[in-house]
Amino acid sequence: MNSEYKPVINIENHDTIGMRGLGQDGKMAGSCTTSGLAYKMHGRVGDSPIIGAGLYVDDEVGAATATGLGESIIRICGSFLIVELMRQGRSPQEACEEAVRRLIAKNRNIDDIQAGFLAFNKNGEYGAYAVHPGFNYALHHSGGKSLVDSRSKF
Repeated sequence: MNSEYKPVINIENHDTIGMRGLGQDGKMAGSCTTSGLAYKMHGRVGDSPIIGAGLYVDDEVGAATATGLGESIIRICGSFLIVELMRQGRSPQEACEEAVRRLIAKNRNIDDIQAGFLAFNKNGEYGAYAVHPGFNYALHHSGGKSLVDSRSKF
């Protein structure tokens, strides 16, 4: 009997929960949890517990979190990459879009991979971007709250 590792994107009813917060005092915080990949291989570790892959926070710059197929996110240190791009002057949206471009360049069979990124900078500007449609996030700030569908590459 052969096992086949073939996750199906956007339909497995699981996902990472990444939370980032910016206080009125300018302090940032983040946390990350995961429901895990359905039918995952024994011993698999996803991106959520790896600082810099699934979550990264730097009070001087901003914060980012990721969700999706962890192996693809780990390959680019996704959340750390986004924060470093913001440190270099990119907006959160630009940084998320660059992370998706790099993820696509590093992975084959991109039709079978979903990944999404969320970020904000120290000024409270935010961005989000995903490989495929179907990635959404909750936004809550002094102006209100909403559920937002992220833009995507495909």
